[in-house]
Amino acid sequence: MTTLEQLYAQADKRRIDNQLPYAGALSPAEAFELLELDPRVRLVDVRTRAELDWVGRPLVGDGQYAHIEWTRYPGAVPNAEFVDQLRQVATPDTPVLLLCRSAARSKLAAVAATQAGFTKMMDLLEGFEGDKDSQGHRKTVSGWCFRGLPWIGA
Repeated sequence: MTTLEQLYAQADKRRIDNQLPYAGALSPAEAFELLELDPRVRLVDVRTRAELDWVGRPLVGDGQYAHIEWTRYPGAVPNAEFVDQLRQVATPDTPVLLLCRSAARSKLAAVAATQAGFTKMMDLLEGFEGDKDSQGHRKTVSGWCFRGLPWIGA
């Protein structure tokens, strides 16, 4: 069993190694462990409402999950209220894991949140569905779902 200290150290190591402008990054399995070990951690899903409705979402502890769109659907219009909505579910020093489909929008959200004064923003590597396979399908090579972590379908 990994300790909280080891998980936070791993996130920080990735921050240093990859010169990330936010607190760090964790793999899906590490993120799930962190959520189980530290009830203060919030998993903020930055995908669109449509993605939640059509694809599903992670299952985590009570009160640990929040959905805040980074971009709105349809049209991929940036959510101008993102930081204000984040303040409704986390304080500036709350450990937050940011999740999107394949870990692209979550990185952008982590940068924006850090610039707004949040000090413990972490990217959840691989995202919920992960990268596409050779046939263009997701959930088959990486991501929260592929790693066998708990989730509920649409």
